[in-house]
This record gives sequence, structure tokens and C-alpha cells, in this order.
Amino acid sequence: MRNNKLIVGLSCALIAMILVGIQPIIAVGRNDAIDPYFFATITCFYQAIIFFPITLIHRRKLKKQLKKDPNNYHINYSLLYDWKKKKNLQFLLYIGISFSISQILFYQGLDIAGAINGALSQKTTILFGLVFGYLINQEKVSFKQIIFSNILLVGVIIATTQGQFNILEFNLGVVLLIFTAMLWMLAHSFTKPVLNGNQITSSQLVLSRNFLNGIILLIVYLAFFPLENLKLFLNPYNQFFFSAMAITYGLNLLCWYTCLKYLDVSKATTIMAPTPIITAIFSTIILGEIFTIYHLIGMIIIVLSIFVIVKEKRI
Repeated sequence: MRNNKLIVGLSCALIAMILVGIQPIIAVGRNDAIDPYFFATITCFYQAIIFFPITLIHRRKLKKQLKKDPNNYHINYSLLYDWKKKKNLQFLLYIGISFSISQILFYQGLDIAGAINGALSQKTTILFGLVFGYLINQEKVSFKQIIFSNILLVGVIIATTQGQFNILEFNLGVVLLIFTAMLWMLAHSFTKPVLNGNQITSSQLVLSRNFLNGIILLIVYLAFFPLENLKLFLNPYNQFFFSAMAITYGLNLLCWYTCLKYLDVSKATTIMAPTPIITAIFSTIILGEIFTIYHLIGMIIIVLSIFVIVKEKRI
């Protein structure tokens, strides 16, 4: 049983790594007429649509297990019904608001920074993971982890400034993506205890998060943006990018939450470390972005820093 869980966790982490590497390519390659706000709104709704039947199937399976498996009755009952508790509803509302903001910043940041810089900037999640893990979940942080977190940040600066270290002219897209990484890891720090406590399933979390994201973003979009932009939804070419991002992002979320359930965060993070390599390969081939020596140096520093930080955490 333990080996099966390990295989599931590792498989989900590997799939998530590939999907995360592809996401910046889809986002940057979309039609320029689609603004980040509209793109975030539609893709969130599409993800919710995709995971609605998955959640129903999962819940039906849990209901059957509830009757057939008395030994795990309390766990299955909790997974089915604990999401209705006030604290969990408040948690879901927070997740909805937080990721509504971060989705917009994510796409806007990628538009400005580009796919390669964007993928490298996202690796600051490891830094914020340590900070919020310490502050929220009382996880231990060693001096070596602090040192290599700063080295990781240096790697990001080398890559995104092309070795210039001119902070005053720091790419706005990179700043937005680093802030997005902070919002992500703050939310993930609150998410892991909920999943570990069997208070919600990973598929239901993905569904709830994206449905709330879509509702919040649509309300704001209708209030402040030109309604003629909605015509972009009817374009078949645009539909490809909406669907592609929804599928890759949604499956990534499901795989990530599933691997968090079966793997330590440190092991999952290690497997996810090489995502910028995937992004760099596809962005060079498909988008024609230039992969420079500074990108390579920064990437090596970032990936090696992540390995050291995670290894120290396991020890």
C-alpha cells in the first residue's frame, strides 16, 4: 500500500512538472487581443467545468466506500461532508479571492516578462514556502536554507536582468510573478493542513477554487471592462488557448494537490525544480525567445539551490 501511494505521488509530481513547464508557453502564445483578466476568467470557468464531473465521480466512490469500509468510515465521512463546516467554507472563500488576484497577476506578469523569465521567477515559490512554512505551520528552517534561499534569489536576478543587477530597472513582469509566487505559497501553507486533515478532496478543492475564481473575476470584468471584449470568446482560435490552459492548469492543480497528499512537500518540490528547463526548450522552439548564457547560469543556480534547500529540509 505504501509503495502504491509513493508511485501515485511521484507520478503526479512528474506530470505536474511537465504541465507547469508548458503553461507559460500557452499564456504568452495566446492572441494578443485577449487581456490577462479575460483569459483568467474564462480559463477558471473551463477548469471548473472539467473538474465538476471528476468531483462527482470521486464523491460517488467515497459514498460507496462509506458503506463498504467501516474501518475508514470517519475518514470517508470527513472527505464527503466536512467541507460544509464554517471554517472550511471560510478557507474556500479565501482561496477563491486569493487565486482570483494571483491568476491575473500571473498572466500579466508572463506577458511582460516572457515565458523563460516567468518560469525562472516562479521558482521563488521555494523561498516563500520556507517563510510561510515557518510562520504558519511552525516548520523548522535552517541557516543553510536561509543562505541558499538568498542564493536562489540571486540566480533569479542574474537570469532576469541578464547579469546587470540593476534593481531600479527590474522587469515589472518579474516583480508581478514574484508577488504571485508569494500569494500561491501563502495559500498552499493553509491548504496542506486541510488536505492532511481529510476535510476536502483534491478534486473538490480544484473545483471550488476555480468556480469561485471565475465568479469573482466575471463580476469584476462585467463591471469595469468593455462588454464587446466578450466577442473574443466566440473565436475558435481563442478557444484553443482557453481550453489548453484550462486543461494544463487544472490537471496540474489536481496532480499537485494529490502529490501533496502522498509525498512530503520537500520531495514534491524537488521533482518540480526542473520546470524552467521544459519552459526554456518549448519557448525557444515555439515562441522564438532567446535563451541566453545568463538564463543558463541563473537556471543552474536556482535548481541547485532548490536541491540543497530541500535536502536540508529532509535532514
